[in-house]
Amino acid sequence: MTDVFIAGIGMTSLGKFVDKSVKQLTHEAVSLALNDADAQQQDIQAAWFSNTRQGLLEGQNGIRGQCALRPMGFEGIPITNVENACASGSTALLQAVAHIRAQMCDIALVVGAEKMFFPEKRDAMFRAFLGGTDIHRLEEFQNMVSEQAIEEIPEEFRLLDTGQKSFFMDSYAAQARLHMQRFGTTQKQFAIAAAKNHWHSTMNPMAQYQKDYSVDEVLNGRLISWPFTLPMCAPISDGGAAAVVCSAKGLAKLNAKRAIKIRGISLASGSNRAPDEFERHIGRVAATAAYEQASIDPSEINVVEVHDATAYSEIQQIENLMLCPLGEGGVFTEMGQTKLGGKVPVNPSGGLVSKGHPVGATGIMQIHELMTQLRGEAGQRQVPNCKIAVAENGGGFYETEEAATVVTVLERAN
Repeated sequence: MTDVFIAGIGMTSLGKFVDKSVKQLTHEAVSLALNDADAQQQDIQAAWFSNTRQGLLEGQNGIRGQCALRPMGFEGIPITNVENACASGSTALLQAVAHIRAQMCDIALVVGAEKMFFPEKRDAMFRAFLGGTDIHRLEEFQNMVSEQAIEEIPEEFRLLDTGQKSFFMDSYAAQARLHMQRFGTTQKQFAIAAAKNHWHSTMNPMAQYQKDYSVDEVLNGRLISWPFTLPMCAPISDGGAAAVVCSAKGLAKLNAKRAIKIRGISLASGSNRAPDEFERHIGRVAATAAYEQASIDPSEINVVEVHDATAYSEIQQIENLMLCPLGEGGVFTEMGQTKLGGKVPVNPSGGLVSKGHPVGATGIMQIHELMTQLRGEAGQRQVPNCKIAVAENGGGFYETEEAATVVTVLERAN
């Protein structure tokens, strides 16, 4: 199979930027990626652009990539728009990899840019999340998740109105309760995962939040959807990220010195399964395929970024990535194995709960952190001796799990 490399990568800081547009975020991220790859705009032969919010919140229903990239001089080349919910960025990367492997180009650009924060459109901001599930089955899905493992919820919280929130928080909360019911996972273990990521983010100057939280502070945060408090949930974020992806031939042309090799990348969609049938979870399916493609064993992995839209998600995904046995993610986390200095550091960036989650850009931002780690350039949060890194990026929700998940395996090229 044709070798594919990431020659350069860039990302913006994350936050709620009232005055920044998708075009501005795109320009900043792309400029950083081109500079990192020692590439010029004219070197790019094809581009993929991921975004999920512009249609609903700004009315830009189509050609988002063409509109964002044309002002930078990208014209004539194929530009493809990708929407796959929260997995849009990593799905765009997979499409670029496939294009290069098919020898249709040698140097490609992958961009994710998301403007989610519109304070004057608060209701629309939250309605946008509903597009990440089947809107024709929305009521059915809401009823389903509200009843799952309801006996795990302390009685005083069962009918509590916690205010406006994303449907996804209720969906993840239902999964968390099922995990608690089957494996004995605890709310405190979720809080430990969140506190760990908030601590990691204090060492990441690009993170949306850089405040350290104790486990007790996480547990005592405002309740969102039991067992989750606010510090256990990813925020609404604005931001952009971009990567220059190339074949060996393209890499030689660019003369990039710090490229990272893509050893494997796999996209899976969900399947019909029992809600508590975790061994068939979409994340495990995608991971198994990516590991097979990369010819690696989970024991070889040095650092991981997972899609912790909630703190529970991290515990679930480290099990899916086979960093620990099924059902032992909570204990593994509580032992400190996923913290910097632990056996396999997870989300040294701060993860989605603290670094931020600009949906269409998130997958590429995970790759940015892993490349920084593999290059040995992560400063205080550096994981020593990084050679193999893995990203898991999930998107949407359908019945019992994410609708789409991409797992990517990266390797230090030299």
